[in-house]
Amino acid sequence: MTRAAVLGAGAWGTTFAAVLADAGTDVTLWGRDATAIAQVRDERRNDRALSGLELPDGLHATTDAAEALADADIVAVALPAQHVRGIVAEMTPLVPSGAVVASLMKGIELGTHERMSQVLGEAWGVGDERMTVVSGPNLAKEIASKQPTATVIAGVNPAATEFVAASTASAYFRPYTNSDVVGVELSGAYKNVIAVSVGIADGMGFGHNTTATVITRGLAEITRLGLSLGALPETFSGLAGMGDLIATCASPLSRNHTLGSAIGRGASLDEAIASTGGTAEGVKTSLSIQELARDQGVDVPICDAVVAMIHEGAPKEGVLQALVSRPRKAEGQ
Repeated sequence: MTRAAVLGAGAWGTTFAAVLADAGTDVTLWGRDATAIAQVRDERRNDRALSGLELPDGLHATTDAAEALADADIVAVALPAQHVRGIVAEMTPLVPSGAVVASLMKGIELGTHERMSQVLGEAWGVGDERMTVVSGPNLAKEIASKQPTATVIAGVNPAATEFVAASTASAYFRPYTNSDVVGVELSGAYKNVIAVSVGIADGMGFGHNTTATVITRGLAEITRLGLSLGALPETFSGLAGMGDLIATCASPLSRNHTLGSAIGRGASLDEAIASTGGTAEGVKTSLSIQELARDQGVDVPICDAVVAMIHEGAPKEGVLQALVSRPRKAEGQ
């Protein structure tokens, strides 16, 4: 039987561990919160992350990283993007030399502008042939409720992506494989920034036309930056691109949308962060995306607007007017 370790007992880490267990994989969930881990182990619940949902019997849980990682064939990582490097560094000697690593994280590291698979690869000395990325419309509570969904397992090694796909496929979870790691990871990170902007628009009282405009032009931004980094254009119309963007921008379950909506209604950034009940990766990722885009010479007006509103305190109305007043151009440019 395939053995997997999932590092990170938040909503998505716990959900992915449940997905693995439901697919017949022997899985151990690792987390630092002893109370949450004890509840997973003893009661088959994680009320802090997934209130009211029952977890499968085959899911083990521990606060001991060595126990979780022992003999693991798959190591999945679902930790806060801006802190993952420091957390996983101490686990380097514990990671089995042949394990396939699956990054479940959606962010770009501040300063380095590295994608999460790059961060893990550097921290653990894992080559690209053992690295995979999981992305797509991954709203944790819906998947934990066993609502049907599809996802993307990306990696340069078809054997590794197929191994992770086979270890997660079930009656409600359908994984597709993809070789475009750059496009899949960039889409997963950038859509959080666009979701913040959609939330802000919603909080300001705007309707579906505005939402559709921001989502569509947001996808254009993601695609523009992705192509400059060597991503494949078809990725952005697929599950990791448009699929994840729609789910995160439209759902009240999205922390990034929730945070943006609070800001749109007049909350401060600190108040908006508190309202999400967890980590809204779009807050810091907006800064790293903006820096990356400037390095690439790519125009990202929606990302710039998010940074101006949530980090620089620019008045929302003024930023919106500046966006609408930008020079007109052909849509495909």
